[in-house]
Amino acid sequence: MSPSAAPERFFEDYPVGSVFEAGPVRISEADIVDFAKRYDPQPFHVDAAAALHGPYGGIIASGWQTTALTMRLCVERYLSAESSLGSPGIDELRWMRPVRPGDVLTVRVTVEEARRSRSRPDRGLVRTLIETRNQAGEIVMSMRAMNLMLLRDPGAPTD
Repeated sequence: MSPSAAPERFFEDYPVGSVFEAGPVRISEADIVDFAKRYDPQPFHVDAAAALHGPYGGIIASGWQTTALTMRLCVERYLSAESSLGSPGIDELRWMRPVRPGDVLTVRVTVEEARRSRSRPDRGLVRTLIETRNQAGEIVMSMRAMNLMLLRDPGAPTD
């Protein structure tokens, strides 16, 4: 398994209560500014002088960048290429703390619900709580996500 590919898993490998960890990834000021210039050009993301006198006392990452980094870590360690069919969406996305240059982020994914699809017997729905933490262990972002996963054995009896 390469560091950029999650282990092979199928729906059956995501029981309720399972926890998956991913990371770390370090974010630099250059990363923050580059992303923000392209996608979220607010002064506290792109201008160090303005950010120093802004509401956060310095440059911070866009919440969308934090979300994108979280997704990258999920792809690398949680979502299996063999079974992941994408997501119909996320709920309750929250950015609780600013992400600053030099922060090291990790992700914790906890399976809250796993059920087979009633309409598509080859797949299941997995709902998770995803928490992104900084190096101090503080939650900087959380969201609840739903993923569609192929079953290893679609012919197995249902619960």
